[in-house]
Amino acid sequence: MSRTEAGGAVGSTLFPTGLHAVNVGLAGFAEPPRAHGATVLQLDWRPPAGADRDLGLLVARLDDDLAEPGVADQVGRRVADANAIAVARILAARPVLVDVRPAGEVIPFLAGDGRALLHSGPPIEWARMCGPMQGAAIGAVLFEGWASSADDARALLDEGDVRFAPCHEHRVVGPMAGLVAPSMPVVVVENADRANRAYATLNEGLGKVLRFGAYDETVLARLAWMRDVLGPALGQVLRREGPVDLKALTAQALQMGDEGHNRNAAGTSLFARTVAPWLVRHVDREAAAAVLDFLRANDHFFLNLSMAAAKSTMDAAADIETSTVVVAMARNGVDFGIRLSGTADEWFTTPVGVPDGLYFPGYGPGDANPDLGDSSITETAGIGGFAMAAAPAIVRFVGGSAEDALGYTREMGRITLAQNPAFGIPSLGFAGTPTAIDARRVVESGVAPVINTGIAHREAGIGQIGAGIARAPLACFTGALVELAERLGVGRAAVPRGGAA
Repeated sequence: MSRTEAGGAVGSTLFPTGLHAVNVGLAGFAEPPRAHGATVLQLDWRPPAGADRDLGLLVARLDDDLAEPGVADQVGRRVADANAIAVARILAARPVLVDVRPAGEVIPFLAGDGRALLHSGPPIEWARMCGPMQGAAIGAVLFEGWASSADDARALLDEGDVRFAPCHEHRVVGPMAGLVAPSMPVVVVENADRANRAYATLNEGLGKVLRFGAYDETVLARLAWMRDVLGPALGQVLRREGPVDLKALTAQALQMGDEGHNRNAAGTSLFARTVAPWLVRHVDREAAAAVLDFLRANDHFFLNLSMAAAKSTMDAAADIETSTVVVAMARNGVDFGIRLSGTADEWFTTPVGVPDGLYFPGYGPGDANPDLGDSSITETAGIGGFAMAAAPAIVRFVGGSAEDALGYTREMGRITLAQNPAFGIPSLGFAGTPTAIDARRVVESGVAPVINTGIAHREAGIGQIGAGIARAPLACFTGALVELAERLGVGRAAVPRGGAA
């Protein structure tokens, strides 16, 4: 029988409707049948836990779908119950903006006579800080009047005369360098469901700003105006007319094209519309006009409100013994760190990389500082990069396509435990945003959380040079999960060598 006859016989007898195949794993195996006219579906499959056998068994021991008797099953049930509590608290959270106050009045670490500053990300000492964070620290010292020149400020910092601590450890979040000083006004956000509070600075806008490490006279003058006019005006009207329901504003903003991290035009507009009549009623005309002008020109103002709302939400889910839910992801420009609910007393860190994104004219990846900032608390709470499907226009700022935006949100559903019905996404049939990152699912799948982020120049004082997409390093999640397993008595040493879990 000729090749043509053989092909015809095969085509008509064995596969009368044509060959349809599913290729699992290496894409190259799909090419020969596809070249002969077959329809091939490529399945992106990879071995669980990166093909690390012991790690895969450990993840299985922490899973709740095992029917085996003994400790593994008991631990899995405890993890499932703890995660159910964490998810319930996240979904029930009702963050509201109640006040704006000087940081030193509401954050004990910054109170008193000693010199103290908060920074973004996991713990880091002055000598290891990246350029933008050191620049922001110098600016904060100048702003507080602890030094009269940049050289004097650096000398003060070199001598160790300023105490540092991570924002996250004091119920605070700060974007980019995240420097918070005692005199700076901070928003006071309360989770009405559990009465826990969180704080964040006010957003300075774009350009040369402290959070990107700039500290020239224009930066300090803007910070002084925010301290003397913006903060007091907002605090006054909130105490008289507030609170502002940030969860409701976020939900509405997501349906208007925001994602709650790098795109905040709708959220800022909704907030400005809320407070405008209050300002007119209770603040003198000149101050009210200045505040409204500032809000009109700063589309990112809502970001810091969104961050504090997310922080109050995730803090409510912290310290639940045996929970694998991630309650914090943060970067300091050197290290990336996470905290789990079940190990919220400990950071798990690994070196952080440079985001993949779009750069302003004249800049490129060689100019970029590795990723930094606490703003990834938005992704931790299920918005930001996890809600990109709600904001397809964000890709014009961070790169990619509208299809990518949809894909990121769908992909994040693989590593989360729930959807938040309060944050419906129109393009996905109003499905809720993927919420409650599960460290087990991250480690097992190898899918790293996606983060929308700004890109800072590696040198202090230059500022933002782009925006893009970052991925949380998988090593953080592995370290956290191993530690939690060891606390539960099912660490790597407890995983049997012979046989699957």
